[in-house]
Amino acid sequence: MNQSVIANYARVKTSLLYLPMVLLLLIAVFLFSQHALNIDGYRQIQKGTFFFLNGELGQFPHLMDNLTQIGDGFVFFALVSILIIYASETLGAMIDALLITAFIANILKWLFAVPRPAATFDNEKIIVIGQTLRGHNSFPSGHSITIFALLTVLMFAFVPKAKKYQRLWFCLFILIGLFLVSTRVGVGAHYPLDALTGGILGYIAGLTGIYLNRKFRIWAWMSHQKYYPFLIALLLVCAIVMAIKIMDRPLAIHYIALASSLISLFFTIRYYVDYLKK
Repeated sequence: MNQSVIANYARVKTSLLYLPMVLLLLIAVFLFSQHALNIDGYRQIQKGTFFFLNGELGQFPHLMDNLTQIGDGFVFFALVSILIIYASETLGAMIDALLITAFIANILKWLFAVPRPAATFDNEKIIVIGQTLRGHNSFPSGHSITIFALLTVLMFAFVPKAKKYQRLWFCLFILIGLFLVSTRVGVGAHYPLDALTGGILGYIAGLTGIYLNRKFRIWAWMSHQKYYPFLIALLLVCAIVMAIKIMDRPLAIHYIALASSLISLFFTIRYYVDYLKK
């Protein structure tokens, strides 16, 4: 499977960056045309859309609260950790993508300093699920960047060989990503353009992670079984983080992520023991 992933990544072209760049430009042009390239304009132009989406999605609080957690890097990693054993190439691309994601999110949040919806609108008129966020770091959505970055890495890793299924595959992943990032509006943490722009930036980060991993092969060593103790430690940390999250907020997604990380930990240890016996 790992060789198949390497072959798929080799076919990923830099021209795939053109479309998201154009989309970002179109968003900027739209905001400019609406005189919304300032904090007040940015908030007001989205007020109606925010209240509509927040009101509709907020009717499913448990679903929103669970699904929005997938934007947490630890939760996402735990959910897909079993892939590490069979397709370690994805881990290297994910690590590169997450590093890029952290850089982009922190720089842009500091640069734009957009107040969160809960810091702008009357809290009695919006639905807030989970922690009430009132900081000035709304744009872009970090969860949305993370979700699309990691989904992009997986999307290109396991793309079907048959071209007739590829469009369906890409559409499926994009729809899943858009639904997941919409939960950030549903829980009252972000404006719609925070989530949409974050998703586009995440796609760019995911592609860039694939390019960097393919070119420099920094993490290629992780595919060798003798380095499995590193993966075992990583999975153990992930399981501990999930346990802590459960004690803080016992959500179903946290239990699923914990179970997934423990299963991956079991198989990784077993394969490493088999390697030592050779």
